[in-house]
Amino acid sequence: MANTLDNPVEIYDTTLRDGAQMEGISLSIKDKLQIAGALDDLGVWFIEGGWPGAIPKDTEFFAMAQTQLSLKNATLAAFGSTRKVGTKADADPQVKALLDSGAPVVTLVAKSDLRHVEQALKTTAEENLQMVSDTVEFLTKQGRRVFLDPEHYFDGINFDPKYGLEVLKAAGEAGAETVVLCDTNGGSLPHSIHERVLEARAFLDEAGLKGLKIGIHTHNDTGCAVANALAAVRAGAVQVQGCVNGYGERTGNADLLTLIGNIEIKLGRKSLLGENGLAELTRTSHRVAEITNLKPSRRLPYVGDSSFAHKAGLHASAIRVDPNLYQHIDPSIVGNDIRMLVSEMAGRASVELKAKEMGIDLSGTPFLTGRVVEAVKEKEAHGYVFDAADASFELLVRSQGGDLPSYFEVETWRTLVQAGGTCETSKGQALAEATVKLHTAAGRRVVTGEGNGPVNALDHALRGALMDVYPALADFQLTDYKVRILDTTSGTDAVTRVLITTTNGEREWTTVGVGEDIIEASWEAMVESVTWGLMKLGVRPVA
Repeated sequence: MANTLDNPVEIYDTTLRDGAQMEGISLSIKDKLQIAGALDDLGVWFIEGGWPGAIPKDTEFFAMAQTQLSLKNATLAAFGSTRKVGTKADADPQVKALLDSGAPVVTLVAKSDLRHVEQALKTTAEENLQMVSDTVEFLTKQGRRVFLDPEHYFDGINFDPKYGLEVLKAAGEAGAETVVLCDTNGGSLPHSIHERVLEARAFLDEAGLKGLKIGIHTHNDTGCAVANALAAVRAGAVQVQGCVNGYGERTGNADLLTLIGNIEIKLGRKSLLGENGLAELTRTSHRVAEITNLKPSRRLPYVGDSSFAHKAGLHASAIRVDPNLYQHIDPSIVGNDIRMLVSEMAGRASVELKAKEMGIDLSGTPFLTGRVVEAVKEKEAHGYVFDAADASFELLVRSQGGDLPSYFEVETWRTLVQAGGTCETSKGQALAEATVKLHTAAGRRVVTGEGNGPVNALDHALRGALMDVYPALADFQLTDYKVRILDTTSGTDAVTRVLITTTNGEREWTTVGVGEDIIEASWEAMVESVTWGLMKLGVRPVA
């Protein structure tokens, strides 16, 4: 079908590949699986998992995804290149790796700038077109949906007005579903993007390829990535590619969350699968930021902490009368809140929504809701964050409502790290041990644990002290541990935030702790992890 302004806009996320090329980001396979889950919850159409066959970690990710990633909305895509010069597609190891990935969608990058064809690939214009045709045809015959990313498309079309169009045509005639025009250098402006997309649409229609969809992939080197993508959508593009929070190489890719907000709210076009996806925008931004261990920008459109922040004075007075007077949308639409920087106002709607997701109904309890809101505000002021630590948030809500089970009471805990002695088994090593003293209804327990660091030793000691009373703890395992220094100007006196992710083999949960040192913060997060895990298993405190 031809592209029209009435079609939904497909959201294609490339955070796991393009986003991971950003300075300061290094994603483990576990990180990638968690981010993919968050993107699927949001309702994106496609998740690009990486480049199997070229990057070993990505090859392993796709192998693990086949058994550990259950997507309810999104479709997984593998990224790779067309066959090499002088080879056949079915004999190219990298092309075969795309098939072996098991991904239903394959996104191929191809040269569309004649200068790159001749100088980088060192081949002819005709051979490059054949490389595109051969690879697309081979993969589609193997049952894969194929998207083509003609890189440097806009620079190339400015150099040679015809060759890039021929690349699109070759892909479409070979069976590609979508051609995604790439502003790889990020140097284009909205008016030129709009013109070039219109030009491509007219060319493909005239070539008998009205069913070939057009997408857009923009970078932010001119600060226009989102505007360029929207210009392409207005010209007929029906797929947009981008990264959560604008992650990406150099100045980043188009911020996918900003694009979704603009497409759905401002253009009135459907862009997310599932229900209530818009309300997950802010939460998704924070979840992904915590996984990447990068502090999210407060000034991000729609999802930033400052997006709907208002100072005292005229704004505050107007907001109390009608929030729409100083806001372009109701922030709850995207899961965000009004912030009155000098005010008693707080995010009741957000608290109620999150509590409801956890099976706690606060809608008929305004007093309790207010207490929770105040508790959240107080804790966040001290460095806590609950968007990425739902387990801790639920414990907070239940504590305010008097519905929090008490499995044990801590008397004291301590850790010790000492340098290794002269014996061969400990020479040159730092040895850690921790002692935990606590009380349960079954009695007082004093247990010492050893580990490869003080946090690991504390984990062993805490679970060891409780294992006899609560055997379910034997299945608990710490799977992720992230630390952030919240006040970098204070040096060793800075406040530390720790996020701990735990699993029992069936589900995962994340808790948060904050303290003046890393051990104190870690201990708080571990205690909450044990408490929430036992509570969710339905374990009753020992009487």
